[in-house]
Amino acid sequence: MTAVSTPDKASALPERSAARAASPLHAAGKGAEASAIAVDISGLSLTFQTADTPVTALDNVSLQIRRGEFVSFIGPSGCGKTTLMRVIADLAQPTSGHITVNGVTPEQARLKRAYGYVFQAPALYAWRNVVRNVLLPLEIIGMPAAERKARAAKYLSMVGLSGFERKFPWQLSGGMQQRVSIARALAFEPELLLMDEPFGALDEITRDHLNEQLLQLWHQTGKTVVFVTHSISEAPLN
Repeated sequence: MTAVSTPDKASALPERSAARAASPLHAAGKGAEASAIAVDISGLSLTFQTADTPVTALDNVSLQIRRGEFVSFIGPSGCGKTTLMRVIADLAQPTSGHITVNGVTPEQARLKRAYGYVFQAPALYAWRNVVRNVLLPLEIIGMPAAERKARAAKYLSMVGLSGFERKFPWQLSGGMQQRVSIARALAFEPELLLMDEPFGALDEITRDHLNEQLLQLWHQTGKTVVFVTHSISEAPLN
């Protein structure tokens, strides 16, 4: 994937691009311009070494994402969208180039729990009900019981799942399962939300409905959102 972006506009090869929506929140004051950058990528490349020949997944990518923006990575399967998101999340290491996430390295951002990750599949534990799936990462980080219960209730309500706390994943539709996944990612209140084709396996009607809900969540929370999709029709909604 080859893309070049500035804080004001993004340009790329026709089939591989970044689309963005303006932030509902704006930084102000001395030093706001520098602190307003959530993700700063410069000249980043990643090459996978294989048995026969190296595979270049990312080639000289430069991109800035401002705090509070909703940015979509658009392109066909295999162009490097998810790879770039994995680099931001410190799940893959670049071969060359420079990247900071909220002003620190991706590793430091990960250790600070600065981002939440929503996968293509909901990745819910079948033996834990809805609320216990949302509570899981809060339990792992040792958050006090009263606070984590309040967090779970808040974000389940925000995604429209109040009343479904005791249901199990197999009792929910695909769209509802993905909403549980989003609530779980938001529950520890990260500064950055990474979403890797989260609605790709859903039918078009459900996908459109969840896109609308996601935009409402974005406006409510002011989070920085990076959204991967191969659907041109889906990205302009964001």
